[in-house]
Amino acid sequence: MSTEDAALPQAPDVPGPAPHLLIVRAPYYREVVDGLALGAGRILREAGARFDTIDVAGAFELPQAIRIALRGTTRYDGFVALGCVLRGETDHYDFICQATMQGLMAVALQFGLCLGAGLLTVETLAQALARSGQDGHNKGAEAAAAALIQIARARQMGAA
Repeated sequence: MSTEDAALPQAPDVPGPAPHLLIVRAPYYREVVDGLALGAGRILREAGARFDTIDVAGAFELPQAIRIALRGTTRYDGFVALGCVLRGETDHYDFICQATMQGLMAVALQFGLCLGAGLLTVETLAQALARSGQDGHNKGAEAAAAALIQIARARQMGAA
């Protein structure tokens, strides 16, 4: 499927009050993560959601920031984690990608969170830019939609 053929992700319907989400960004590759955040913000605004955004040092800190947010006084209905890791010449890439994704899943499962993961794990900057543009391949938009779908399901099951 070409970029032109890709459908833009759409905001799902979320029953009940406007959801409040936290977008956690690891902007090491600022242009890429800014694009992911634009896509996520578009979906959240279309859904009528409120959201806050924070930046962390890097991808490794994404799950930590979400866990820290849970200690705060602001209650979030869901979270969107955005970042990008490019493969380099060492195995650091493998460790960071695996630890970050496992950390995100662990915190989501432990605390029953509605989480959309928009962590790009790519070989090249060109691949990252292709997945963070404002066309149908924006993984930030997909992550935001996933978080909203989880919020809707939690509300339908009486778990929110």
